[in-house]
Amino acid sequence: MKKRLLALMLASTCVMSLLAGCGEGKKASSDDGKGKVYYLNFKPEADQAWQDLATKYTEETGVEVKVVTAASGEYESTLTTEMGKSSAPTLFQVGNESALATWKDYIYDLADTDVYKEMSTTEYNLEGDNGEVYAIAYCYESFGIITNKALLKEAGYEVSDIKDFESLKAIVEDITARKDELGFSAFSSAGLDGSSAWRFTGHLANMPLYYEFRDDKVEEQPETVTGAYLENYKNIWDLYINNATCEPTVLANKTGDESEAEFGQGQAVFFQNGSWEYSNLVLDESKGFKMNPDDLTMLPIYCGVEGEEKAGLCNGTENCWAVNSQASEEDIQATLDFLKWVVTSDEGTTMMAEQFGAVPFKQAKTATNVFCEAANQCLADGKYNVTWAFNYTPNVDQWRAGVQSALLQYSANGGDWANVEAAFVNGWATQYKAQ
Repeated sequence: MKKRLLALMLASTCVMSLLAGCGEGKKASSDDGKGKVYYLNFKPEADQAWQDLATKYTEETGVEVKVVTAASGEYESTLTTEMGKSSAPTLFQVGNESALATWKDYIYDLADTDVYKEMSTTEYNLEGDNGEVYAIAYCYESFGIITNKALLKEAGYEVSDIKDFESLKAIVEDITARKDELGFSAFSSAGLDGSSAWRFTGHLANMPLYYEFRDDKVEEQPETVTGAYLENYKNIWDLYINNATCEPTVLANKTGDESEAEFGQGQAVFFQNGSWEYSNLVLDESKGFKMNPDDLTMLPIYCGVEGEEKAGLCNGTENCWAVNSQASEEDIQATLDFLKWVVTSDEGTTMMAEQFGAVPFKQAKTATNVFCEAANQCLADGKYNVTWAFNYTPNVDQWRAGVQSALLQYSANGGDWANVEAAFVNGWATQYKAQ
């Protein structure tokens, strides 16, 4: 489903009282007249790369570039706080139509800018009905089940043995039955700490949303969802938590970094995450492990839906740059100049290829990301693309928090799956109205 702009007519008032008043005019620029850049980064895993790039740009140009990275799961609340300050971000993230509706009074039209003209495709940009370009997608990503092929082979299997949920389940449960003998588990921990829960309240939740929206031909944000595929969501979630490096009872405090380390250190065969993990697993030696890219691939998330043997990876983006229209003219121009440098310079294109893989700019370097290669291979093999249906989520942070709480109650405290279904379905309707 191609994302379509919706609800831009909604929320035309100020975001909330924490923000500076809407339409109060451009803010003052820096004293030297060069302007400055303040990027509120969405991706914690790319923080150091952005910090290094900002330092390099400042050394070359003398233009101040400040990068602040929001904690996982806290981007919207951080953005709200920062936008209320006198020195607000000049560059920020707008990932979906809901966020676009919220921040539309703070978004500069990028249609006639140099960075926009550098794009090789505009497929996932967030645009207006009259040609406005509100936010540009700076990378396309894939997520699925990251797999250590070497460990899988030690367990007696090949990637080709996994074709659907039934075959995945059989292999996973066999590994669990022999984990003491093998010395590793099937899955790394499915942590429900805030740094990790987004993998399941966002990315895993994409599976029931995708199939429901596919069946119902949904092409814009719906007021309600039926939860028609929530039993499939339960299938894969149960498989994760009952065949992992830890017991379900401790998931509340398990972090994303722990799950990544368990996989990187060879404690688990499978790790649900995305193509953005390539640099963390393969390039970043500071984490205490460095994996061989030849040992890695990514499998689709199978959950028992009919015909899923033809499914590919989940491909899409919620990574879209927006420029703050309320910033001074000098700061806006400084930000646009920085973005052009990022997507055209050797330093910028190298970082983008290493950190983000496939990026939609004319001068992009070829990425060596094996997870992007896996996504492309699925499409080349004629498998269908599982699009990012979760981009339609209303009041995304609040909705995910409800699902997270219900998953935690179900997993760690022996709760009823009906509570997860209620958080998913009723929570959607509630957050749509609140939005």
